[in-house]
This record gives sequence, C-alpha cells and structure tokens, in this order.
Amino acid sequence: MLRNRKYKILVAVLLILTFKALSFADTDFIYDAKGKRNPFIPLVTNEGRLIKLDREDEKISSDLVVDGIIYDKQGLSYAIINAQVVGVGDYVGEYRVLKVEPDKVVLLKQDQIREVFITEEGTQSEKK
Repeated sequence: MLRNRKYKILVAVLLILTFKALSFADTDFIYDAKGKRNPFIPLVTNEGRLIKLDREDEKISSDLVVDGIIYDKQGLSYAIINAQVVGVGDYVGEYRVLKVEPDKVVLLKQDQIREVFITEEGTQSEKK
C-alpha cells in the first residue's frame, strides 16, 4: 500500500515538472542578427527571384578597422577586420586581403592598395 502511494506521488511530481517545463518553452525567441543577414530569412522568393540584400559595402569600405591580428611566420595569418575574421584571399566588403603582417593588413580594391595598421590601444592609422 505504501509502495503504491510512493509511485502515485512520484508520477504526480513528474507530471507537474513536465507541465512546468512545457510552460517555459512557450516563450517567444527573438533572433538578434547584430547587423548581419538573418539566416532564417530565405534568399529566394517563391517565384525563384533572388532577394537583394541590404549591404553596407560603402560603410565597410570607408571604415576599415583592424580589431586584431593573428600573425604566423608560415603564412597562416589572420586578421579581425570589422569584427570579421579574414585571411589572405578573403574579402571585407569590396576589399580583398592581400597580406597580413604583424602590424598591418594590406588590402586591394580594383587597382587601389590600402594598408591599415593596428597600433597600441586599438587606435588605427592608415595609408592609401
């Protein structure tokens, strides 16, 4: 008799906990894209046309900020530009990364070479 009562109490507690857990699952989740494209929005319409994305290439190309550099003498260097990790050959906006050096990143846009230096305390200097 006592054993049946324990099982009933255990089942009741489990049911209560299950309903409690399900009630928390109903909260709405809001995705924060942090300025980037929302990956949950399709790129193609139902008619098969590509959706034009709002790109901030002009802002990126005029405000290149080197947040950090990970330099490797063997050539596997990376830079963090505008919060994006890039290596040689990658693009930041319309700029292509040509070279990552210990203190600067060399970029190319059409025929224009641009060097963005990283200095102490995150201040930037730039040479065009």
